[in-house]
Amino acid sequence: MWGILRRSAVDGGGFSSSSLGKTRFALVSARSYAAGSKEMTVRDALNSAIDEEMSADPKVFVMGEEVGQYQGAYKITKGLLEKYGPERVYDTPITEAGFTGIGVGAAYAGLKPVVEFMTFNFSMQAIDHIINSAAKSNYMSAGQINVPIVFRGPNGAAAGVGAQHSQCYAAWYASVPGLKVLAPYSAEDARGLLKAAIRDPDPVVFLENELLYGESFPISEEALDSSFCLPIGKAKIEREGKDVTITTFSKMVGFALKAAEKLAEEGISAEVINLRSIRPLDRATINASVRKTSRLVTVEEGFPQHGVCAEICASVVEESFSYLDAPVERIAGADVPMPYAANLERLALPQVEDIVRAAKRACYRSK
Repeated sequence: MWGILRRSAVDGGGFSSSSLGKTRFALVSARSYAAGSKEMTVRDALNSAIDEEMSADPKVFVMGEEVGQYQGAYKITKGLLEKYGPERVYDTPITEAGFTGIGVGAAYAGLKPVVEFMTFNFSMQAIDHIINSAAKSNYMSAGQINVPIVFRGPNGAAAGVGAQHSQCYAAWYASVPGLKVLAPYSAEDARGLLKAAIRDPDPVVFLENELLYGESFPISEEALDSSFCLPIGKAKIEREGKDVTITTFSKMVGFALKAAEKLAEEGISAEVINLRSIRPLDRATINASVRKTSRLVTVEEGFPQHGVCAEICASVVEESFSYLDAPVERIAGADVPMPYAANLERLALPQVEDIVRAAKRACYRSK
């Protein structure tokens, strides 16, 4: 890594915005590339996205704890050290503040670091570099400094890991101007959004979910193409409906789709929106859906106060209030630190039945 940093400084190699023009974005959010017969796990989707971007651009490198010889705590970086060597797959000490600061400095010099946190809970150790250095430098330099860096890793609850390893940071980072915040659900999301994040000239916080890594999703040949890329700031309509809109992101998309199936059995047609991008937020897609269904249920794992759901509710009330036929519904995690006990942990997180009940209340179908 130090070698390519030195070469970048000598050669004056910075990020060229013209390279973004080579990115072939998916055209519309509602189109489902996941209709293919092939399947891919989210883990393999992330791994392949990093591999292809490293192959295409020598300025891209990976750094973090155990990303090299151990091939990643969750095997996202499997095979990359052998293929690209220790200068581009950099094992760091257990010091988030240290290696995040090095990554931001490398981005200042024109490189494109992909910084892995073993969990985003540990990003708290590095939050000064993420917010005060990475997020604000472009504005404070009047556009003279780009910071093309990706901060990625598992976010939110896993299973039985307690309060200090289970927090969702989507609302935290999405409140910061200068950051882009992405949260994939499927293998298609993971590939397309991570590629977009690595190619982006601005700092991107990429929030994955540990429990999704091993899940397989259908994926098309188009999504497997090395040029495939999803647009940042565009949501995807996972399921169309006419009676109620359900917005969510990450693992909760799967829960919302299961809830929609149960609602369909009772004659309620739910439209499920996979946000994909938390900042920028696709307010246009959300409001267009609400204007069609006249009802809104928002879902997230994070805390309810000042959350992503709260922002979506505010947007709908501000822009589509006259279209609403029922109060908006917010389903979020319990307003407590995550319990360790399995039975309490389940009660602290949104479940499929919670989404079903909220949608039925919005449709005035609750008993």
